[in-house]
Amino acid sequence: MRSRAAAALTATALTTTALAGCSLASEDDDTSDAAPGECGEVVLVTHDSFDLPGKVVRAFEEESGCTLTHAPAGDGGELTSKLTVTQGDPIGDVAFGVDNTFAGAALEEDVFAPYDADLPEGAEQYLLPGDDDGVLTPVDNASVCVNVDTVWFEKEGLEPPATLDDLTDPAYRDLFVTPSATTSTPGLAFLLATIGRYGDAWQDYWRDLLANGAKVVKGWEDAYYVDFSYSGGDRPIVLSYDTSPAYTVKGGESSTTALLDTCFRQVEYAGVLEGAANPAGAEQVVDFLLSREVQQALPTSMYVFPVDAEAPLPPEWADFAQQPTAPIEVAPEEISENRRDWLGAWTELASG
Repeated sequence: MRSRAAAALTATALTTTALAGCSLASEDDDTSDAAPGECGEVVLVTHDSFDLPGKVVRAFEEESGCTLTHAPAGDGGELTSKLTVTQGDPIGDVAFGVDNTFAGAALEEDVFAPYDADLPEGAEQYLLPGDDDGVLTPVDNASVCVNVDTVWFEKEGLEPPATLDDLTDPAYRDLFVTPSATTSTPGLAFLLATIGRYGDAWQDYWRDLLANGAKVVKGWEDAYYVDFSYSGGDRPIVLSYDTSPAYTVKGGESSTTALLDTCFRQVEYAGVLEGAANPAGAEQVVDFLLSREVQQALPTSMYVFPVDAEAPLPPEWADFAQQPTAPIEVAPEEISENRRDWLGAWTELASG
């Protein structure tokens, strides 16, 4: 699960630089003096949950000649915001972590420069609709889904829910917890799932959901580690990911399951920033993120699926990290056009 990952890469592999709202490259950081065959410094801007094994990063640096500097920039929404307000004078050379719920805003503001990366097998299905200039490269994916504590339901002798409709059933009153759509990217994804499923009637669904005792908390960590019954809380239904059941495996069995009819797929992208000080180095970093070494490390480092269909997965994922075959969808351009209004309407409902 993405949010659990450490905020920074291993210190010996990456130098972490705090963001100050301006370009990280100064005149003294000109990479044009790099020796032939050397990449120079490349500043990688990411969300706070980015994490890769230090040995993988060191191997890339040794092979490429790049010195990779990591600049965490908050969650996915904060990352996108910082990239858009610094368009043309970017806070790094390359960015990772803008997902399909925020990508439309980045495209509108011309945050990224075109780069035609060589995609691994299976990655084309994750290309962003509407990205006609090819500025965003898919790196990973995971679906936000309702999860249930199957052990709790077995003990209570209650059939667990299976659909979004079920969550409004009085049988599940006061059992569901979800992070807020305004302070959590999974929470926003869940809001989008309800919009994709119910269309113009999504606000009616939320009225019913809240009337049935759904609890809204600030972030995913609060929902999963505080309120979810698996973690000792009193709510056996939680918003999480399709990968989450692989996290709760013990003795060859998982005590949770994801409801695959409730899922909204998040795809995370990387891209060369428009106006980057080291665009050639940035392109090498995008290629690095698509490499087999990184792709096969993603499940255990960030609890997400690789876009490389041939990258091996941990053995338990085959049984317990099942992906939805038909996730709920909302077009990126529709999200970009309506996000502000949707969140305003949702906030009124949730605070009422």
